[in-house]
Amino acid sequence: MLMLLPGGGLGMNPSMDDMNLIQAQRHLVRDIGEEIDLEIGPGDDDPSFANTPLLGGPSQEPYAEEQDESKQMSMGSQLPNADQDILKVQPAKRKKKVVKRWREEWADTYKWAYVDVKEGTARIFCSVCKEYGRKHRRNPYGNEGSRNMQMSALEEHNNSLLHKEALRLQMASKDKIVVDKPIYVKAGSIIEAALKRDPHEVEFIQSVQEAVHALDRVIAKNSHYVSIMERLLEPERMIIFRVSWMDDRGETHVNRGFRVHFNQALGPCRGGIRFHPKMNLSVAKFLGFQQTLKNALSPYKLGGAAGGSDFDPKGKSDNEIMRFCQSFMNEIYRYFGTDKDLPSEEMGVGIREMGYLFGQYRRLTGNFQGSFTGPRVFWSGSSLRTEATAYGLVFFARLILAELNKDIKGLRCVVSGFGKIAMHVLEKLVAVGALPITVSDSKGYLVDEDGFDYMKISFLRDLKAQQRSLRDYSKTYARSKYYDEAKPWNERCDITIPCGSQNEIDQADAINLVNSGCRILVEGSNMPCTPEAVDVLKKANVIIAPGMAAAAGGVVAGEIELNHECNVMHWSPEDFESKLQEAMKQTFNRALKAANDFGYQKESPEALLHGAVISAFLAIAQAMTDQGCV
Repeated sequence: MLMLLPGGGLGMNPSMDDMNLIQAQRHLVRDIGEEIDLEIGPGDDDPSFANTPLLGGPSQEPYAEEQDESKQMSMGSQLPNADQDILKVQPAKRKKKVVKRWREEWADTYKWAYVDVKEGTARIFCSVCKEYGRKHRRNPYGNEGSRNMQMSALEEHNNSLLHKEALRLQMASKDKIVVDKPIYVKAGSIIEAALKRDPHEVEFIQSVQEAVHALDRVIAKNSHYVSIMERLLEPERMIIFRVSWMDDRGETHVNRGFRVHFNQALGPCRGGIRFHPKMNLSVAKFLGFQQTLKNALSPYKLGGAAGGSDFDPKGKSDNEIMRFCQSFMNEIYRYFGTDKDLPSEEMGVGIREMGYLFGQYRRLTGNFQGSFTGPRVFWSGSSLRTEATAYGLVFFARLILAELNKDIKGLRCVVSGFGKIAMHVLEKLVAVGALPITVSDSKGYLVDEDGFDYMKISFLRDLKAQQRSLRDYSKTYARSKYYDEAKPWNERCDITIPCGSQNEIDQADAINLVNSGCRILVEGSNMPCTPEAVDVLKKANVIIAPGMAAAAGGVVAGEIELNHECNVMHWSPEDFESKLQEAMKQTFNRALKAANDFGYQKESPEALLHGAVISAFLAIAQAMTDQGCV
């Protein structure tokens, strides 16, 4: 029932108004350029808001709740008595307050946001994405909704992968490089393609972003590398399989197994096996991609692979672990072999697990190749396989210091992790005269101001073997302290060697490291720093030695094991270390040369970080080009 009001407008019966409330819609961007509609319930939006200016000056029309109520009373007085009775029974719903104009505090928090008029409607846009985001040039959201909904939309866009990518491309575009086309267009297309294909694989996307940013100058000089990189980012083979096993009580359990053959353009695959509850396809692809670059950078040209399972070996008996390893190998053995793929140790996989895996592989194939990279001399050639990765990290740190005309003796070193790599890093640091002061586990970290020595390291090994806590160390050594729920990055240090897991150093941790005096960070684990942490460290001129270069010692040891001469005659520890140091020096020089070829000075904190990726990628790209589209 429509009534003519004194102002010349049309009024609607309140009961009809309740039945025909317009459901406002707000647009959210999902993935790349895809939109979804989110309905807003009654009372959460004001249709008149679309015509309200968001910046400057007072509103043209009053929006106070008191005036809204007075209007309703005026309208009610013009209606017949019967309709007024209806109004009394069904009072008009009060609308929630909505945001009427741009708020200054938002501009302080979200510096990328600005207001513009599109199709007669004032809307909020992202200045960064509009300029640098190829498929994200529309506004992140409309202008409708309550204050909380506006804040939620702003925050969602601020934290989106595409927005962060646009920010990084904005920084990359400021580099003083003369190119035919903008760098961000080429790099952005590669990352967007990866995002579109695997939007939920967070770890893999992060590793892709880091590699592509390191290759900005390479891609800018030769657009041919765009298609090569897009092919490289799709693994040659991904194997996902069920692993059924039985515990000691006779109960059956099921886990998921993974093996990713990422790229074999340079040779047969080499890569680790990880047993961890958080293992998934994204982690397997990220590890495989990192291993591919690491193997390409090493003196031995090899392909890259990675895999594992979401099985947790902690708390399991030897028999349970053996049954799981045998079941795992039953499904994957067809893909292993000297000329195909050889696995190595990773997180959760050590001497015991590799022995069980190799035993079942030998049983199934009937071949004793000694080809699984492990530390036992009676079924592999090298006696220092376990130490190789850790020793290589320390050798790499000394190479960096030598370039700076400094010595490692007496330098305070912060180490994270409590696994085999971390323990051997401590051991080698002590051997070269450095002062390692920390180790950490999942519950906190231990600091010893006097530094660790061989006796203390032996005691730490006993604690781990007995599955005791690091807290027990401080009961024996008074000058030490264990900090619960904390990280070691605020301890005063000269060198940092993270040997835990990916993304263990975030932005706040990086700031603590800089404030603690850290000048060199040597990555002992795969991708230990978040992108934000890397940015902080680079701005503070902290030299970052990427894991694909610094942790190449394991690749060297694995290839020595496969050397026929080594299998016949065991190398002495001295000979092995000499060969390892030579290989690490070759890797170091190769990374620096690639960085210098593309305009990075060796004093730059980005030299090793970008040079390692550039050298590895160029080697793979050349092989892929020679072999054609396969």
